Amino acid sequence: MQNYSSIQKILHDLVLSKKFINKSLFELEKIVYLKDKKIKNQNHIFITGLPRSGTTSILNFIFLSNEYASLTYKNMPFILSPNFSKLFNKKNIPLKERLHGDGININLNSPEALDEIFFNNEKKFIKNELLNYIKLILISENKNKYLSKNNLNYKRINLINSILPNSLFLITIREPIQHAYSMLNQHLHFSKLQKENDFIRRYMNYLGHNEFGLNHISWSEPVEFKDFNNINYWLEQWCLFYQKIIDNYQSHDKCVFIVYEELTNSKYIKKIFDIINFDNNKNLDLNFFKNSNKNNLDVSCSDYLKKVANEIYNNLKDKNLYSQ
Repeated sequence: MQNYSSIQKILHDLVLSKKFINKSLFELEKIVYLKDKKIKNQNHIFITGLPRSGTTSILNFIFLSNEYASLTYKNMPFILSPNFSKLFNKKNIPLKERLHGDGININLNSPEALDEIFFNNEKKFIKNELLNYIKLILISENKNKYLSKNNLNYKRINLINSILPNSLFLITIREPIQHAYSMLNQHLHFSKLQKENDFIRRYMNYLGHNEFGLNHISWSEPVEFKDFNNINYWLEQWCLFYQKIIDNYQSHDKCVFIVYEELTNSKYIKKIFDIINFDNNKNLDLNFFKNSNKNNLDVSCSDYLKKVANEIYNNLKDKNLYSQ
């Protein structure tokens, strides 16, 4: 987004800020491209969890198998019309590190969390059209299984499961102090970027990416800590978020808890293959994942929050895919 021309920025502002444009293109796309495709009982994958817990790396890793269709940057800004969006001749660009500055490189063919533009509609529309929308994405890529990474998918697991009953929900967890520290740094980083370039703020807002920056929206109502620039705020949010995950999904048979710290373990990756029902016939690199935790991280935070967070983390680790 930082390299968009003035015309590209105007186009994105126009299309992404007006729901009726996207919905109109969606209705037209259904007329032109939609056909009967048996996808209801496929093993689709929905990745969710707090940001900075490995969700993007897992998305990229599974996407490399070439067994799944996902929205990519080349679909921008026409996210609700994935087939029409491919008609535009977009010259691909070399891989470049994304704005997060976290070593993840992207280009137009990279998958991304873009389907929140669809989910950011009234519940009736989502319920009636989700199957059609995913069909259109699969048709555009000639695939049978859908792969989504959306940090807000946790809010709609039961709804998606009721429509696509064989879908799996991969929920990532990360050691809480490391995780809170990473989220705080990203918030400070994006706040600075957005102050320097307002299009970055608007772009993230359009996509529902309010995890960090000037338009940050809390996942839960803060209890004691409301300062976004304080690690205790992020640690409290971590506790509130994952306690709700335990309360709502710890016994859900379609939810798989994935521990960030275990992703560098090749045996753990093979277990992921077993869970999502494909073998490593694509010769995927079992050393794909990098652990970004800081050695000897020493931050000052609430002892009480730290204690609660560690209890939740250990509880969730007991539910991870080793125990499936």
